[in-house]
Amino acid sequence: MPYLLDAIVILGYFALIIGIGLSQRSKSGSMEGFTLGDRQIAWWAVLASILAAEISAGTFFGAPGEGYALRNYTYIQLMAGYLLARVVVSAIFIPAYYRHGVVSVYEFLEVRFGPKTRRRASAVFLVTRLLASGARLWVPTVLLVLGWKVFINPAISPMEEFWLYAAALVVITVLTSIYTALGGIRAVIWTDVIQVVILFSALGFALWHLLAHTGGWPALNAAILKPALIDWGRPDPAYPGAWGWVKGILETEYTMWTAFLGSTFVTLATHGTDQDMVQRMLTAKNKRQSGFATILSGIADIPVNFMVLSIGILLFVFYQQHPEILLPKNAKGLPDSSQVFPFFILTSMPTGLRGLVVAGVLATAMGSLSTALNSLATSYVRDFHFRWFGEPGTEKGKVRVLRFSTVLFAVLLISVALGTAWVKAHNPSLRIIPIILGVFGYTYGSLLGVFMVGLFTNTRGNDFGNGIAMLAGFIVVGYLSGLDKGLMASLGMQGGIPRPDWMVEIEFPWRILFGTIVTFAIAMGFKTPENKLGHSKVVQAGT
Repeated sequence: MPYLLDAIVILGYFALIIGIGLSQRSKSGSMEGFTLGDRQIAWWAVLASILAAEISAGTFFGAPGEGYALRNYTYIQLMAGYLLARVVVSAIFIPAYYRHGVVSVYEFLEVRFGPKTRRRASAVFLVTRLLASGARLWVPTVLLVLGWKVFINPAISPMEEFWLYAAALVVITVLTSIYTALGGIRAVIWTDVIQVVILFSALGFALWHLLAHTGGWPALNAAILKPALIDWGRPDPAYPGAWGWVKGILETEYTMWTAFLGSTFVTLATHGTDQDMVQRMLTAKNKRQSGFATILSGIADIPVNFMVLSIGILLFVFYQQHPEILLPKNAKGLPDSSQVFPFFILTSMPTGLRGLVVAGVLATAMGSLSTALNSLATSYVRDFHFRWFGEPGTEKGKVRVLRFSTVLFAVLLISVALGTAWVKAHNPSLRIIPIILGVFGYTYGSLLGVFMVGLFTNTRGNDFGNGIAMLAGFIVVGYLSGLDKGLMASLGMQGGIPRPDWMVEIEFPWRILFGTIVTFAIAMGFKTPENKLGHSKVVQAGT
C-alpha cells in the first residue's frame, strides 16, 4: 500500500476545498456578493488570492523547468518590473476603479470613451484569458500522464496521451466549477487562502528534500551558470554597433532591460486591465487595503520564484548524481525541462510528502481555474449578456445567469486545454512559460494602451480611434514577434510576411511594451468627444 497515504492526503485536500467553497453559497446570492464579495474581504485574504492566481500550475512546473534549462536565476530579474508596476497600479488604476464602483473594469472605459471601447476591451480579455487559462489548465495533468508512462506503459502513443489529458482535465474542471458556480468570488478567495498554504508547504518540502539529497547549497552554487542573476544582454554578432545591442536585447528573454521595461508593462497589463486579477483586488474593503495587498504580493513573489528556480537547478544536480534512463526526453533527445519536476515528484519523493506536493499542484490549478471562471463569467455577463438579452429584475435572476455563464466557460476552457494537450503531445519540446506568457503578449498591449489614454489624459481618445489603435497594436506585435511565420508553420508550410535580415524578432516579455506604445500613440491622435469631456475630467481629478 505504498500510495495509500498519498491518496488520503489528496482526497483530504479535495474534501477541504470543496467544503469551504460550498460554505460560501449563502453569501453569494446577489450580484455584488457573487462578483465582489460585497467588498468585505480582508486584505490578507486578497493577498493570498493574488498569489494563488499568479503562481499557477504553469509556474509550479514551468519555473523549475526554466531553472533546470538555464541553471541560473536570470528569470527572477523580471520581479523588479513586477514590483514597480504594482506600485503604479495601486496608486492610479485601483483608486479609479473604486471611485467609479465598477464590477467589470471595462465599465470604466465606457464612462471615459463610450460603449464600443468597453466591448472591444472586454472581448480582448475574454478571448485572451480563455486561451491563456486553458493553456494553464493543461499543465497539472502532466502528472497523470507521466505517472501512466512511469508505472504502467512507458510506450504510450500520442493519442493515448491525449485521452489521459482529457480525462484529468474534465475531473479537475468539474470539481472546480461546482464550488465556483455556487460560492462565487468568496469561494474563490477563501479556497485560494488554503491553496496558497498547501502550495508553499509543497514547495518548501520539495526544496528541503532536494537539498538533503544533492549535497545542499554548495552543490547548488556549483551548478549555477553565468550570468547567475543579472544579465545585461549580449549584442547580435552579425550587427556591430548600437543596433546589434538593441537587437540582442530584444531577442533575449531575461535581461535587466526586460526586467525594468518589458516586465513592468506585462504587470501593468495583467494587474491593471485584466478582469481576472483586478476583480479580486476590488473585493478588499477599500482602495488602501487593496493597494497594500497588491504591492505586498509583488514582494512575496521574489522568495517564491527564488524557491522554484532553486528547485529546478537542484533537479539538474540530482539527475547528474543519479542518472535516470526513464527521465522524459524532448525531440532532441534531451531531458524535457517541463516534465523533470513532475517526474521527480512521482519517482523520488517519499510517500505522504508526494501526496502533499501533488495536492499543491492541484491547488495551483484549481486556484487559477476558479478565478478565471469567475472573472470570465462576470465580464461576459456585465459587458455583453445583459446588454444583449436584458438584465433580470431580481438579484436571484442575475446570479442565476452568472452561474450558468460559469458552467459555459468551464466547457470552453476544457476545449482550449484539450487543444493545448494535443499540441504538447505531438510537440514535447515546447516550454511552458513562453506559451502562457506569450498568449497575453499579442493582445494585452492594445488593452493597456487604451486604459493608459483614459487614465493619463483628459481630452484624447474616442471609440473610433481606440478601435484603430488596438488593431494596429496587435498587428505590429504579431509582425515583430513572427506570429505570421508561426501560423504558417502550424499549417505545415514555410513563409510569412517578407522582412529584411536586420529586422528584430522580439521575445515574449517585450510584446506588451510594443503593443502599448503603438496603441497609445495612435489613440492619442483622436480627440475625446464633447459629451465625454466632463467624464474624463472627473476621472483625472480622482486619479
